[in-house]
Amino acid sequence: MAGPKVFVFAPADEDSLDRLEAAGCELLRGTAGWSSPQGNNEDELVDMAQDAVALAGTTIRSACISRRVMQASDKLRIIAKYSVGHDDVDLDAADKLGMLVTHAPTEANWGAVAEHAMATMLALLKKLDQRDRAVRTGRWREPALMATYLGRRDDGYAGITIGIIGLGRIGGRVAKLLEPWRVRVIACDPYIDAQRFAEHGVEPVDLDTLLRESDFVSMHVTLTPETRHMISHDQFRMMKPTAMLQNNSRGPVVEEAALADALRDGRLAAAAIDVFEYEPLPADSPLRKLGDKALLTPHMSAGCLQGGLHEGCQWATDGILEAMRGRLPQHVVNPSAIEKWRTRFEGRSAFDD
Repeated sequence: MAGPKVFVFAPADEDSLDRLEAAGCELLRGTAGWSSPQGNNEDELVDMAQDAVALAGTTIRSACISRRVMQASDKLRIIAKYSVGHDDVDLDAADKLGMLVTHAPTEANWGAVAEHAMATMLALLKKLDQRDRAVRTGRWREPALMATYLGRRDDGYAGITIGIIGLGRIGGRVAKLLEPWRVRVIACDPYIDAQRFAEHGVEPVDLDTLLRESDFVSMHVTLTPETRHMISHDQFRMMKPTAMLQNNSRGPVVEEAALADALRDGRLAAAAIDVFEYEPLPADSPLRKLGDKALLTPHMSAGCLQGGLHEGCQWATDGILEAMRGRLPQHVVNPSAIEKWRTRFEGRSAFDD
């Protein structure tokens, strides 16, 4: 007799899958993955989720884990994301169905994103790509290669202002990493209390003020209906034409067409983008044609040999095994579903069905 079925819609780590098989689970793998996030369409997901007790995976972009997918199995107990983000899961449907969704906010993941944000910020402000290219093509110390001095100085130079949108784990770590640089840091996050701003040495401001005053804007928000396209044409018009922006959160929080227009028209000096509205980035994307104005990386800010998704996959696997044993897992992102879930599954082992 086969054990509980786990549909891994976007595999990312073999060790975690080995653990599930060792526990007696039957595994079915989807076609999405860390390096190819598109994956199966909704109809295929529905078919593959039949009789599943758990769904697991990293990001999937071809279709979300929708109500139809969840309802494909009346045995389904948990949707366990390997990543911090869970915007590819219909949380409203999960709440109504009493379905638990977990995520994996491991420091290995979000800490790496903060480090990447610092790297791309410095690369843009110090014009590292342009300077490298100049040397390789025989050019030397051209005026256009002059960079930005970040921190305030004792001679009266005030330094630049860096604006952080979203002061959660990643945004907070970026603020801490900026402390030695002697820059002015402002942040916008209506869901964070005043004490956290104070602890991070950050000045709280509203979004419009942040956009008007920042020389560099760093995006660190989750993707929700509220944050989708929160930065678009109107917001770029508020920014200094010398300002720069980076997005390491989710692609749709910045409207790409508006970003490309602002860069092309000189209303924004440069941008570093690790996440895109459509991934992988389409060949005809205007962002590809902007040269040094756009520093593009392949949604890989968490990708480190010493970090990445491995720990998150283990957290997700822990949650799956707990849910299968009829126990409440950790890292639930939709606590409003817990009561209904307990009525259906608490104390019931999926291994006994």
